[in-house]
Amino acid sequence: MTDRRHGYARYRLDGCRCYTCAYAVSEYNAHRQRSLTAGTWAPWVDAEPARLHLCALADAGLGSRRVADLTGLRRNTVQNLRHTDRARVRAATAAAILALEPTLDNIAPHAPVSGLGTTRRLRALVRAGWPQSHLAEHVGQTGPIVKNTPRSVTARTARDTRTLYRLIAELDPRAHGIPEHIAQRTRTRATAHGWPGPMCWDDDTIDNPDVEPEWTGRCGTTAGWDIHRREGIPPCPPCRNAHTTRRPRQDTA
Repeated sequence: MTDRRHGYARYRLDGCRCYTCAYAVSEYNAHRQRSLTAGTWAPWVDAEPARLHLCALADAGLGSRRVADLTGLRRNTVQNLRHTDRARVRAATAAAILALEPTLDNIAPHAPVSGLGTTRRLRALVRAGWPQSHLAEHVGQTGPIVKNTPRSVTARTARDTRTLYRLIAELDPRAHGIPEHIAQRTRTRATAHGWPGPMCWDDDTIDNPDVEPEWTGRCGTTAGWDIHRREGIPPCPPCRNAHTTRRPRQDTA
């Protein structure tokens, strides 16, 4: 028995006559006829762009098996395209490959990714009062997991941390089994390290290395600097820079 998916290829190569395969052939033939009539029929394209994209996907942790699973292509098709010098490939195959981008959600669990967003999320949770031991248990780690910023973590760790952060970032740890004295001690230690809490980060930008935490709601302005000073929060770099470049008031006669 073939493991080929039902569709045009299985109809042609394996003789399957189920509804799905027959419908795929009918759609293909109709599309081919419309394209021939319009003079746009081009079932084959240059294979090099797709081949180069496959190499880039492999560097990001998406191997042939994973690419095949995500695109619906056969693994042999993906492997042959990547490792041979074939000049042409079917347009549909190339389009499926070129449309695939490496994201945290689709790369292999063991693939290395930047550890910045993971560290920011874990530190924010500690600042909210969640002990490191509690967090480590939920992301499959041991020991003090946020003391230093790792250059990289596995995609699985990054995904698990992101999921945990979304679930508990807005919850009070004291209402979910963390004793008051432990939550307070955890927050105090995080404060001493200068770790920003969940309220300082935007979910859309927390992974961006060019984004600073938003401590005051006005960070990057002189008003933000004033809030830092008034609330006793150590000034962040954007507010420090705004304060440094603040134009002195002009003396009035």
